This record gives sequence, C-alpha cells and structure tokens, in this order.
Amino acid sequence: MKFYGAAITLTLSVATASSDAAWKHALQWKPAGESDYRGPCPMMNTLANHGFLPHDGRNITRANLVDALGQALNFNGSLASLMFDMGVVANPEPNATVFTLDDLNRHNVLEHDASLSRSDAFYGNNHVFNETIFEETKAYWTGPILNPDMLANSKVARQINSKAHNPTYTFTAKTEQFSLGEVAAPVIAFGDIQTGTVNRSLVEYFFENERLPTDLGWKRPAKVTSLQDILSVTRMIKKASRLITPSEPSPARQGSQVNLHG
Repeated sequence: MKFYGAAITLTLSVATASSDAAWKHALQWKPAGESDYRGPCPMMNTLANHGFLPHDGRNITRANLVDALGQALNFNGSLASLMFDMGVVANPEPNATVFTLDDLNRHNVLEHDASLSRSDAFYGNNHVFNETIFEETKAYWTGPILNPDMLANSKVARQINSKAHNPTYTFTAKTEQFSLGEVAAPVIAFGDIQTGTVNRSLVEYFFENERLPTDLGWKRPAKVTSLQDILSVTRMIKKASRLITPSEPSPARQGSQVNLHG
C-alpha cells in the first residue's frame, strides 16, 4: 500500500513540476516581431506573445489552442475545442484544419465594428490596439472593480459611436452574441465569474500590453472554466446592456395593493 501511495505522490509531483515549468517558460513574454501575425483578439495575441500559441501566429491547430487555453487560463478541453471551431472558420481555405491570427482580421467574419479596443475596419486598421478607442471605452469604467453594468455601458457606447460615425456600420444578431462573449472574457480570465466582477487594473494592463497581468499579482485560475461559466457571465452582460428598465406599478395600482394587504 505504501508503495502505491509513494508512486502516486511521485507521479503527481512530476506532473506538477512539469506544469510549473511549462507555465514559467511561457511567461517569458515577447512582443510580436515584424514578421509575426497578430489579430483583433487581445487574448489570442497575448497567448502568442507568451508562447502558449506559436509566437509567429501561424498554423494554429486544434491541439495548439486546446493546450494553450488549458495551460494559460485553465479552460477545459471541450470549451477550448469549441473556440477552435469558431476561429477556424476565419480561414478562407475550404476544409481548413488550421488558422492564423491574421485570418481573424477578416472583417465581419469574427472581427466586427464597435470593438472595445480597436478601430472599425472602415477607418483602415481593425486589429492593432487603438489607445483613443480604449480611452473611450474606459470612460464608462467608473470604479476600481468593473461590474456587468460598467462593461455593458462601454459596449453599448461603442456601438452608438460606431453607428453614428461609421457609414458602413454592421452589427448583426450573430455579432451581438459574439460581442457579449468578448466583453465577458476579461471577467472569465481575470475576475470572479460568480459576481461578474474584475479588477480594473488587471483588465487595463491586459488590453494595453497584450500580456497576462502576472506582474500585478494575477495567477492562473485554480478552477477549471467551462462553457457554462462563459454563458453565465455573458447573460449578466446581456441583461446589463438593456436600456429599458423594469416598469413600476402605477400609483393607483400601488394604492390598491396597499388596500388589499391592509
């Protein structure tokens, strides 16, 4: 019995050491070079900058993405595989089994107008971080801890601004669903999934540097993240995005309720 216990302990120790070594190696962050591909998704770019994905941003396979999201963010395999299915459609080659970060720049496939940190494609560059756009977004982040209302306000404001000034503004129902997931992403990666909150400094650091905020004390989530977690936060953002508030009972109705219970 002692032998088996020792064997299990040794196996777990080796696995942990291997995981820790992979994590430390990947944290040797390096920004993109001139020949490296990057796209409109800050997280994909971040994973490439850290070496979880190929640093050149090319030939990303299902195995690459499943491993990267698992190591970096503790996403479960089925969720990471689903995200690969979403990304590979951006590759224009038929029956593609890989994609590049540059493929993700194709307008109105996955990339869309009214990004929180990128300019609309109409204005030229739709994938490089845009400080002016991000300042516009941050104006709606009014506290040190971001909540669903703040995140939703910044999303809606970006859509209004884009619709008002971009003559080719496009935002379909499918885009809305994808956008909600994007806005929820910082909470899922760096925050509290149960409350839909996240430290603002972590999110700003991530967007501005395309780097995991380990320097600010963030650590890989201990709990495995599933599709249900993402759907939960997405629902919070969707609810907070509504501009119509619940109806209040009329004074007469309120009076009758008082009488009924009086």
